[in-house]
Amino acid sequence: MRVTILGCGGSGGVPLLGGADARGAWGACDPSEPRNRRMRSSIAIQAPDGTTLLVDAGPDLRAQLLAHGIGRVDAVLLTHSHADHVMGLDELRIMNRIMGRALPLYANAATLEDVTRRFDYAFRPVTPGFFRPALEQHEVRAGQRVNIAGFDIRLFSQDHRVMETLGLRIGGFGYSTDVVEMPEPSFAELDGVRDWVVGCFQRQPHPVHAHVAKVVDWARRLQPARTVLTHMGPDLDWAWMRGALPHGMEPGFDGMVLETA
Repeated sequence: MRVTILGCGGSGGVPLLGGADARGAWGACDPSEPRNRRMRSSIAIQAPDGTTLLVDAGPDLRAQLLAHGIGRVDAVLLTHSHADHVMGLDELRIMNRIMGRALPLYANAATLEDVTRRFDYAFRPVTPGFFRPALEQHEVRAGQRVNIAGFDIRLFSQDHRVMETLGLRIGGFGYSTDVVEMPEPSFAELDGVRDWVVGCFQRQPHPVHAHVAKVVDWARRLQPARTVLTHMGPDLDWAWMRGALPHGMEPGFDGMVLETA
């Protein structure tokens, strides 16, 4: 199984809009390091036959799919309905044309309620030509084991403070974006994970996102072979993290590929 990190930035990406020259506010990140340039968080999970599950569809989706050579999407799983994870849903119109059908979209009840209100036109009956995106809603919930596009997925609950987000586990791979506290049953779901991609927004505590020390503690508890940080803000410079993180932990970057099982 191949996992491509399409984007590993926070809600504003890195750099943020603005800056002294209006070409970006980089914070602590070195603008000369290309791995500090981060689009909004999303991953593509691909089976050996090319079947592709897209996890989240933020506002950078078109650029991400083009940059990383993702030419098909078989299904979409949304972790939650915050704008940086759903505002690219309209870009899936072209994927409808490529695939020749509506795309199944999986999310929990609260997320489905939100996206069907905001993107109501995407859930109407399919019309010839796909002049608007065509999505089929499928409700899932934390604690459920589901098969999506041939992937056997275990979903678990994450505390994002303002809402529940969905984490996912496929075999030895785990994905946990937008989380500030991990419920005990979810730690049990992650037990034995080998490759874990987990959100970590900044160095100091944050009200709705995990910070460096917390994620280090989580990784020490779970002991994955590899922990990769995602959903990183401008406080987290790539080179600083390479030097500061313990063995087995590393920062992600846009386009990073994990071959996992």
